[in-house]
Amino acid sequence: MVNKPLHVTVNGIEQPVEDIPEQLMMLDYLNEYRNLTGTRFGCGIGVCRACTVIVDHEDGRSEEIRTCITGAHYFEGKSIRTVEGHAERDENGDVAKLSEVQQQFLDHFSFQCSYCAPGFVNAATVLVERLQREPIPRSQLEATISDALESHLCRCTGYVRYFRAVRAAVLAMPGTTVEG
Repeated sequence: MVNKPLHVTVNGIEQPVEDIPEQLMMLDYLNEYRNLTGTRFGCGIGVCRACTVIVDHEDGRSEEIRTCITGAHYFEGKSIRTVEGHAERDENGDVAKLSEVQQQFLDHFSFQCSYCAPGFVNAATVLVERLQREPIPRSQLEATISDALESHLCRCTGYVRYFRAVRAAVLAMPGTTVEG
């Protein structure tokens, strides 16, 4: 097995450059090298999206990437966020405040086994951030949420609570929708 150096920023913290196997998937890097276990191994073929993380681009855009099918070295030099990186933390590193999306998921009890929840939280976060840059007419909100979540799979909840939580999160963030 050939090792290559990897330099990546995770949840705002520049990680030490490490030589890791060339074929290592990002999911395994996060779980085994960074001890970030919120990114979940679900199907292993990129279909369920429980393994989704967010890549933050320099231009302010963010996008979802599936980590069970994407090698760690794809992320060389990139900045990513996992579900652990959304909450505000205090000086001790303890969670001080959940993100709006996380809080709405909790308030709407938008999980059952919660295995897929990190992927849904990341998808909702990407959506909210996009709408903060590019607001949509409120009349398009339901369709926009459906488009953002449709590729994520949950085997427990039937999606209604996820949808309600994302809708509440979008509406709680000023400037994400306009009248129409």
